[in-house]
Amino acid sequence: MIKIGMIIGERYEILEKIGTGGMSDVYKAKDHKLNRFVAVKVLKQEFSENENFVSKFRIEAQAAAGLMHPNIVNVYDVGEEGGIYYIVMELVEGITLKKYIEKKARLSAKEAISIAIQVSMGIESAHNNHIIHRDIKPQNIIISKEGKVKVTDFGIAKAATSNTITSNVMGSVHYTSPEQARGGYSDEKSDIYSLGVTMFEMLTGRVPFNGETTVAIAIKHIQEEMPSPREFVPEIPISIEQIVCKCCQKSPDRRYQSMGELIVDLKQSLMNPDEDFVKVVDPDEEASTRMITDRDMAQIKRQSDRRDSMDEAMRLRKNEEYRYERYEDEEEDDEEDYEREEDDEDIDDEYYEDEEYDDDEDDDYDPKMERITTILAVVAALLVGGIVIFIVGRTLGVFPFENTEAEAESEQEEETEQVEMIEVEGKTLDEAKRALIEIGLTPEIEYEVTDAYEAGTVIRASVRAGTMTDKNTNVILTIAEANELVKVPDVHSKSKAEATSILEKEGFVVNVTEGYDDNVRSGNVITQSPEAGAEAPAGSSVTIRVSQGAESTKVRVPNVVGLSEMDGVATLTESGINVGTISQVNNEDAALTDKICYQSYSEGSWVDSGTTIDLKVSIGPTVRTFKFVDNITAPTEDGEYHDGLPVTVIVTTADGTQLLNTQTTSFPLAANYTGIQSETGTIQFIFTVTTNPMTTTDPNTGETVIVDGTSTEKTVTRNITFVAE
Repeated sequence: MIKIGMIIGERYEILEKIGTGGMSDVYKAKDHKLNRFVAVKVLKQEFSENENFVSKFRIEAQAAAGLMHPNIVNVYDVGEEGGIYYIVMELVEGITLKKYIEKKARLSAKEAISIAIQVSMGIESAHNNHIIHRDIKPQNIIISKEGKVKVTDFGIAKAATSNTITSNVMGSVHYTSPEQARGGYSDEKSDIYSLGVTMFEMLTGRVPFNGETTVAIAIKHIQEEMPSPREFVPEIPISIEQIVCKCCQKSPDRRYQSMGELIVDLKQSLMNPDEDFVKVVDPDEEASTRMITDRDMAQIKRQSDRRDSMDEAMRLRKNEEYRYERYEDEEEDDEEDYEREEDDEDIDDEYYEDEEYDDDEDDDYDPKMERITTILAVVAALLVGGIVIFIVGRTLGVFPFENTEAEAESEQEEETEQVEMIEVEGKTLDEAKRALIEIGLTPEIEYEVTDAYEAGTVIRASVRAGTMTDKNTNVILTIAEANELVKVPDVHSKSKAEATSILEKEGFVVNVTEGYDDNVRSGNVITQSPEAGAEAPAGSSVTIRVSQGAESTKVRVPNVVGLSEMDGVATLTESGINVGTISQVNNEDAALTDKICYQSYSEGSWVDSGTTIDLKVSIGPTVRTFKFVDNITAPTEDGEYHDGLPVTVIVTTADGTQLLNTQTTSFPLAANYTGIQSETGTIQFIFTVTTNPMTTTDPNTGETVIVDGTSTEKTVTRNITFVAE
């Protein structure tokens, strides 16, 4: 049991608990040997008691301890003491990416890609050391106060997945890859999928799949198509959308094959977010027909070799048959993989049943080859039988020689299967060839230059749609060919106006983008696409990138006064500014209590990216005290007061504190009070004035009458101001 103040490993003093997770608690500790603060992650008791888990955890954590990278929370030590298993890691002051997303609702495309690049670089370093994370999610990514992005929890993931505990962790299943959800083999491409989901959440503020249970969410990862992030945030650039979609492909072979490939596209997206450069490769279609480019079509037309096209069609048909068989096999494999999670013995039983199907068979027995051999034997027998019948019939004169060929063709026509020609006009060459091959027809290709159809689409076919025709019939497809190719002129380093004029003169449409370049003067062309000397169809687009001069490294300082400390740090970090010292001070503006009241660079100033700014956080106004040291004089403000009258003197501050309440007959009255919280107060004088008795004579009777005197209570109030201490 971990307690605050205890020392583990004879060097790590536990200071405070700073976090908790599904499998562990995290404490801030001080390493007394190296005199530095560290984070100590301690396994919870239920996992510490599992010897298998602990063994795998220690092996993986020790491997992770060998990782040293700026974008990884480095592991310093792994240990055990009294049944407590722990790992010692770098202490990163900051917040998790999950909390950062929650605070900002969603991140800008530029910020999301910048974070993704740093995460990818950290994961790439781990992959290069043969360590797979297996639990990439925003909760395991930390953004430090300096804006550095770091990935944590390396080493614990593999031990966790090997004990099938991830299905119980609701936070992880939202980011798990289909192969992990299916319980299959996971590798580097599983981390790429999880990072893709994390990018999706950064850009949209939500996860792609949700459900009431972890199982429901896992099934969605396996079966449902990943939604596009642009469905939720339409302004997301197309390249970023494509990167996320490629990372989140169901098949690992269709994703990025390494973090290095992903980083290249992320960096290009950061510079050219609206360009369409992301390529998704389908390994199942690598051997199939692809869209023929204009250059390919021109070459085919020059060669006029129809035989090559027929060979291509036959190869496509074989590929389609192979893909269909492979698709069925993969479906069976997927079902077996899913059932393997429930009971691995079922698959073993099926395997052994297949082996015992025929004890007399050799180990190399192939059922498919057996079927092919049988079919060929039957066909050969039929051919031999037909030849024998033909020779006998011809010898006996059953049918004359002249009609034999015609009758044979007639019989063949009766036996030939027919198919209905489909509509292919307007389809792309690739689509049309596939469609014809699927129904059993053989496409041949010829080209025709025209502006009526888009290049690469079918103008017409030699067989009209709806016509019944024999299977394996050759169908000639006439394909629209682009205009004659034009050599692209060189416009590098020319002004934007001059470059546009040159390109338009050659018949090209000019697209302009902008960028920074230290070596090219502002307003001149940095790059062009297609490159100079390349051939392109007349009327096609040429994109030129125009320099805006050297990229400024200056950033404008935002105003963070009035923000909370966390919001201010996040704002400055997002602006490319580092946060230095944060101190606490008094501030007379009570509204700024617990908020930033000072920044060392004023709002709107231009500073170099990475400049350090110090902040001050208000702990409230300064507490001021006052004193009252004076002689209180008699209340002569009232003319009826005279010396010797008993007077009650009460001194009260503005906040209601009574300093004095006494009665006196002599003045001045000495007062000496300190530590007064209010600046002003009052003195009240209360006294009674009595008139003397009066003697009068009754004029009628001459009798003397004494009239008693009267008493009146008087109050005099005097305002006073105390002196500051």
